[in-house]
Amino acid sequence: MLRYLLDTDICSYAIKHKEARLLRRIREGLIAEEIAISVITRGELLYGLALLPGATSLARAVHAFLHTVPRLDWNKEAANCYAPLRASQKVNGNPICYMDTQIAAHALAENLILVTNNERHYGRINGLQLANWSLSDF
Repeated sequence: MLRYLLDTDICSYAIKHKEARLLRRIREGLIAEEIAISVITRGELLYGLALLPGATSLARAVHAFLHTVPRLDWNKEAANCYAPLRASQKVNGNPICYMDTQIAAHALAENLILVTNNERHYGRINGLQLANWSLSDF
């Protein structure tokens, strides 16, 4: 059963740093069929590659990752969560970037724990469950 949504930051960290404990946790999550990424994260990872056309080894690593990790499509439930979340951030003067807000909305809509290394931003979103697998005590 799906339990976790990996954000772009943790995916990038896993791809670039290849930290054994983090990769093992992701592999365990894949075997248990409990992790996925948002299509928003897919777009962000591919955007990062588009900015680095000569990074062939990074491109191979990103494409292997994207081929391995299941992806959740953006849906109307995510859009419905996004609108009030983004509006609240603007009204309260506490915005985070659009893409992070979309990923958070996706996690909220699917009732998933968001796995991130960016707890500072995501921690401002009420009701969003967070996990940081890049820390030693996950």
